Amino acid sequence: MLLASTLCLGVVAGATIPTLLTGSPSAQAKAVEVTSPAKPVDFSGVVKAVKPAVVSVQVKTKISTPSSSQSLGIPGFPEFKDLPKDHPFNRFFRRFGEETPQEGEKQPSRPRYGQSQGSGFFISEDGLVVTNHHVVDSGSEFTLVMDDGTELKADLVGSDEKSDLALLKVQDSDRTFEYVKFAEELPAVGEWVLAVGNPFGLGGSVTAGIVSAHGRDINARNYESFIQIDAAVNKGNSGGPTFNLKGEVIGVNTAIFSPSGGNVGIAFAIPSEVAQDVVADLQDGGKVKRGWLGVHIQNVTEDIADSLGLAEAAGAMVTHTDESAPAFKSGVQIGDIILAVEDNPVKNTRELARLIGRADPDSDVELTIWREDREIKIEVHLGLFPDQASISEQKQIEPAKPIAPAEVEEFGLELQVSPDEEGVVITSINPDSVAAEKGLVQGDVIQSVAGKKVDSIKQLRQQIAEAKDGSRKTILMRVKTQNGIRFVALPLKKS
Repeated sequence: MLLASTLCLGVVAGATIPTLLTGSPSAQAKAVEVTSPAKPVDFSGVVKAVKPAVVSVQVKTKISTPSSSQSLGIPGFPEFKDLPKDHPFNRFFRRFGEETPQEGEKQPSRPRYGQSQGSGFFISEDGLVVTNHHVVDSGSEFTLVMDDGTELKADLVGSDEKSDLALLKVQDSDRTFEYVKFAEELPAVGEWVLAVGNPFGLGGSVTAGIVSAHGRDINARNYESFIQIDAAVNKGNSGGPTFNLKGEVIGVNTAIFSPSGGNVGIAFAIPSEVAQDVVADLQDGGKVKRGWLGVHIQNVTEDIADSLGLAEAAGAMVTHTDESAPAFKSGVQIGDIILAVEDNPVKNTRELARLIGRADPDSDVELTIWREDREIKIEVHLGLFPDQASISEQKQIEPAKPIAPAEVEEFGLELQVSPDEEGVVITSINPDSVAAEKGLVQGDVIQSVAGKKVDSIKQLRQQIAEAKDGSRKTILMRVKTQNGIRFVALPLKKS
């Protein structure tokens, strides 16, 4: 019986050894398997369908000419600038340059024109054409060249610098045109796309590639993120469409990354959802209407998040609010961290700008804000984004020369109480200190520490001590610089 039990145990053990070594078959990881297409993709059907809707955009621009009052001369030789009227060289300049007017004679104006070009595409049968703002900027006349060579005169309906989009309208109202529509969904990374346009004046050029990435930030002045594609895009493709294989516009080509100026396989397109919203506004009145919150903001770093007790470095930190702005009127304060807009997470400052910019002016939005170690909700009635943001002039701070500078060795700073405003002025900074590493410079004014105003070195040191007692690893300072207000988190040394 014992022998039988032993034999049975041996069988069980022998059966389970492989399982213990290799794991259960159901838990085994499998290598990635991809089914390749049976044959190369044929784009000819898509190209044939969409090409008639794509146009070359030719723009005539007026070039400013030198004033008639400017003296003639030879570039690089200023000594020939102011020659006497009877000097023999003047005959040479009159012969090979512009004629110098006689005394009391007015020189006729000679306007000069230049021409630039890009791409565009019809979005309606009555001749509405989408292109880039930078293609039509400063243009006085616009000509569209169709795929069959037909030239059409067009008028500018509206243009938006922030999104780099513009809308043209064919002057001939009796014609109808083949047009394309915007895609409702963005393609996945890796999907095929086609770029059609007018590179280097070669109209009707088609290139193929894939979507390389979504959400690319390439321009600080632009609210939106971009689709990155690897289809060949060059000068002249600007404003042209990028299509999916259904013939829908997934983006408007706007920029390339290139050390040489030519294609290197990195191009960027404005997503279709953004283009649709902007075009709708341009159709409605020639301008884009954006929501306005009225705050200055900065990104939340790991140090700032740690100093405020945030779980992660996300959100947009308010550094300034204007008293006439919607945010101030609704109770948003300097130092608040905006974490979400209508429950849409705010990852950084650009994300906040996008969410607010896409919201309708004169609408209410709910902000989720981190303040004093807890989340609060604030409802803000948005305003209309001003045409030109008014920038308050920042007074340049001259560093005070202290009679007896007070040193804060913790951060490598020498400080002096500010004689002109609240806070303490940095009069000297150790270039190897953590404060210098964080971008603080001589002349900056530390206005608050750990959320409390400081008007003396004693108060500043007291806030540092309290932060250490509270087991904080970093301490947050509000600093006034020559460029405005910013928040800086400095790491604390252990007591």
